[in-house]
Order: sequence, then C-alpha cells, then structure tokens
Amino acid sequence: MKDFAAIDFETANFERTSVCSVGVVVVRDGKKADQFYSLIHPEPDYYNYVCSSVNGLCREDTDDAPIFPDVWKQVEPMIESQPLVAHNKAFDETCLKAVFRMYRWTIPTIHSIALL
Repeated sequence: MKDFAAIDFETANFERTSVCSVGVVVVRDGKKADQFYSLIHPEPDYYNYVCSSVNGLCREDTDDAPIFPDVWKQVEPMIESQPLVAHNKAFDETCLKAVFRMYRWTIPTIHSIALL
C-alpha cells in the first residue's frame, strides 16, 4: 500500500470523547506527503493520572487549545478517501466515532487497517 493516512488520537481521560490531541501523517507513493498535529481542548475537560502518564499531556497543555470541530476542519481534507492506518485501530476508531456522536455528526465510513 503506497497511499494512506496514519492517524493517532490521545485522550484526557477514559471517555472516548475526551480527545486531547491528534496526529496525522499522509503517505503518497510510499513517501510522506503531509503531516499535522494539534492539541485539542477535551470534552469532558478533565485529565486522569493514567491517561496523562501515557500521553504526557495535562490540563495546562490544552486549556487554550481549539475544540475538536475546529481541528477536524483541518484533518478531514487530509484523510478524505484515504485508507486510515492506526497503531491501535480499536481505540482510535472508537474515539472518532464517539466524538462524531457527541456532536451529532454523521459518522464517516472508515476504511482502516490496524497495526496492533
């Protein structure tokens, strides 16, 4: 597979809607074509010790960060119609679907491949 987008979400707590960062790398013809990273103001807005110890993020990091809809406007065009690759597909997919449900958006069809 020469064309794909890799995506990774981190959460502030055990709520899948609490996405606090996203990273994306787009690969075309086997070469990195684009990349994006953003902190996200999580909803609900609290951090737990376990998640912070895994991702190294805390409330101060995301206090002034944009909310998910503002970040998604930048991510969506990058990954549109690309197969998605994720290290932990089950986690990343459930985060994306949970946030879409929270905002009452139509959940996109996701063609993804797990690396874990």
